[in-house]
Amino acid sequence: MELIVALAIGVLTASGIWLLLRPRTFQVIIGLSLISYAVNLFIFAMGRLRLGAPPVLVDAGVGDPGLYDDPLPQALVLTAIVISFAMTALFLVVLLASRGLTGTDHVDGRERR
Repeated sequence: MELIVALAIGVLTASGIWLLLRPRTFQVIIGLSLISYAVNLFIFAMGRLRLGAPPVLVDAGVGDPGLYDDPLPQALVLTAIVISFAMTALFLVVLLASRGLTGTDHVDGRERR
């Protein structure tokens, strides 16, 4: 399980960096989104990968914290998803405005000759 999650984080990060280096603005936005997904997955994985564990304490007494999932990374990832969605929407609006003003979607504003 840990190997699959580590590979997924690596593939998302590598794809995001590759897209960040592309000359088109839309590809840069998609690259930023992939990197944010990789960071979210990394934060989520830091809260321990356990299958079938209850998320919170069930009994009122003191329990062994090693048997339960940590809810803090889940809350951080949920907040990060909302923020990255708003950031992507803002970038797309800026992309459309820039394309309308310059007539191209290149990062530097000019087509190759």
